Amino acid sequence: MSKNTVLTLVGSLRADSHNRKLAEAIQLNAPEDVEVVIHDSLGNIPFYNEDIDVEGQVPAEAAALRDAAKDADTILLVTPEHNGTLTASLKNAIDWLSRPFGAGALAGKPTAVVGTAFGQYGGVWAQDEARKAAGIAGAKVLEDVKLAVPGSMVRFAEVHPKDDAEVVEQIRSIFEPLTASQTEEAAA
Repeated sequence: MSKNTVLTLVGSLRADSHNRKLAEAIQLNAPEDVEVVIHDSLGNIPFYNEDIDVEGQVPAEAAALRDAAKDADTILLVTPEHNGTLTASLKNAIDWLSRPFGAGALAGKPTAVVGTAFGQYGGVWAQDEARKAAGIAGAKVLEDVKLAVPGSMVRFAEVHPKDDAEVVEQIRSIFEPLTASQTEEAAA
């Protein structure tokens, strides 16, 4: 039995990112039939510019992201909230994955959004904006996959999300709809 691959893009570039740690906790709690792959080079991808998006000349980091997304069964966006919206690095990744228009790596790809933020709502504004951008880019947005962990600066000051029982329980609950989307895609 082959594993379903969930390509995970973390919108925070910070070395000690709580969202990176949340992605790691998701990876550690994946069911046996799911492989969560965290893509590490969002900070190295140049801002999207149609002038450099030329066949045979696409920057290596952007091409690698596109290939990873094409090979994945599902995309998982993990975003903090910066000034009430998603991060520039994550938006840039969505832009690269949206091209070529109508046939980008996100076209029809099941895509979910989760995250953590310092505020009391856990970054839901950023998550909503990421869902919107991914949907416009052609992704099949999984609206029923929700995970917004509030108070990240305090909650994860001394505890990794993988060691927070409540967060781990919430993480485990996202895999059912992720797996269902992958099963539906495989059956189609």
